[in-house]
Amino acid sequence: MSAEKGLPWIIKYRPKSLKEYVNQETAVAIITSWIKDWEKRAPTKKAVLLYGPPGVGKTSLIEALANDYGYEIVETNASDYRRRDDIYRKVYNSAIQGTLTGRKKLILLDEVDGLSSTGDKGGIEAIVQLITQTKNPIILTANNAFHPDLRPIRDLAVMIELKNLNQKHVLTVLKIICEREGVECEDAGLKVIYEKNRGDLRACINDLQSIAEVYGKVNEELATELTYYRDRELNPFDTLRNIFTSKYVWQSRNAISHSEVDTDTLIEWLSENIPVQLTDPEDAYLAFQALSRADVYRGIIKKTGNYDFLAYITEMIGPAISFSRKKTKFKWLKYNYPSKLKMLSETKRNRELLNSSLQKLSKRLSQSTSKSKKDLLPYLRSIYRLSPPHFVQICRSYGITVEEAAVIVGDKQVEKAFAEMAAERQEKSAEKAEISRTQAKRAKGRTSKKRGGQTQLF
Repeated sequence: MSAEKGLPWIIKYRPKSLKEYVNQETAVAIITSWIKDWEKRAPTKKAVLLYGPPGVGKTSLIEALANDYGYEIVETNASDYRRRDDIYRKVYNSAIQGTLTGRKKLILLDEVDGLSSTGDKGGIEAIVQLITQTKNPIILTANNAFHPDLRPIRDLAVMIELKNLNQKHVLTVLKIICEREGVECEDAGLKVIYEKNRGDLRACINDLQSIAEVYGKVNEELATELTYYRDRELNPFDTLRNIFTSKYVWQSRNAISHSEVDTDTLIEWLSENIPVQLTDPEDAYLAFQALSRADVYRGIIKKTGNYDFLAYITEMIGPAISFSRKKTKFKWLKYNYPSKLKMLSETKRNRELLNSSLQKLSKRLSQSTSKSKKDLLPYLRSIYRLSPPHFVQICRSYGITVEEAAVIVGDKQVEKAFAEMAAERQEKSAEKAEISRTQAKRAKGRTSKKRGGQTQLF
């Protein structure tokens, strides 16, 4: 029990088995039948598209299914990998191979509806290809599964809808949690939490914990005063101000749970603005210590896939930073946009051009883009320094554009080399054309002369 003491209740009380997953009987029956088919052989439809509003329990259902049938979940957020090659690199090997431990694998592609908003259908095409080739079950999740761009995926997947829980079911869950935690609760207070969160069970549990841990009870007055309406999300600037001004644990946790940015992005915002807000060296030191620990836990999650550590990240970037402010008086300051995010935004075009050139090289040489980057780019840069015309010839032979070449060598002067090469080629073409015209005239003259001679003979 002590190991679970600091866990968010949404993690502590999530279903460990399908038997604990209630009020979605139809969805449980369909997905259970599908996974049993996989136990025998690959079914006709190798994927499930699980859809429903946020907080309805999509991830919890998948984790309960994996626990019951002994699957290891390989999770990827599809909206983070929008290009075909990105998705292939992240998921392809997992889809067609087994695990080193011998455990069965369940591929989870989260938030596939995020792909439809990018206008890049390459990612959707890659997922379609993965589904047709996979040797392991694939589950995809979406809030909106009926975007027109997702039709190719819908055609290949078993569609399973998770509906929002009604008030009766949500209040039942909240009462059970209160009973287990020894929290005094009133129906009126729980109803306020339900209404403000629009039936989002995950958000309801988070708000319940925020109030209960401070006051030990939940009533209508506390719920009305201390919870936000779910559609009111905090932008990064308001999130930071709420964290830096929080006097209670529940306040800083609320700032994070109601923020419109994810924890990874929020860490970048805090890293940039802790020195701005916390001017006392000791305060800033304590805050950066907490942020450093959060980054360690983030690395553990990425390495192990154990999202239980997310609870510790929330504590480090929320309450720990809030309580770091001991001597600094709060001032209303202008926060800076994270330099790392700004740099990534500014260099996005260059990264796209570099990836494009690497794909062209890799396709012609039948090797991976990482190998091309490691083995070829240093030589291409050396060739450019020694002989720009030779470099341009190589680029032309592989279909590499002027923009892509400039990114490869990090020198915009390469445009001059391309222009000189183009002028030289044009000049040579003109010379060849002139020679051809001259030769044609001579040939015509000889023919006329020959014909003239024949006329004289006869």
